[in-house]
Amino acid sequence: MATTDKAKNSAQQAKGKVKEAAGKVTGNDKLRAKGKSDQMKGNLKQAGEKVKDAFKK
Repeated sequence: MATTDKAKNSAQQAKGKVKEAAGKVTGNDKLRAKGKSDQMKGNLKQAGEKVKDAFKK
């Protein structure tokens, strides 16, 4: 299950990067902000997974 969660988090980060880049190209500040938000959510979730893994050992 943890591997699946990590993959989902990485996908969310990648999706955020794409949205941010698209927002920059089109000049859409809302899309750019949404992309940064998605990246941050993915980063936080990934950090949570690392904490879980540290306590499992």
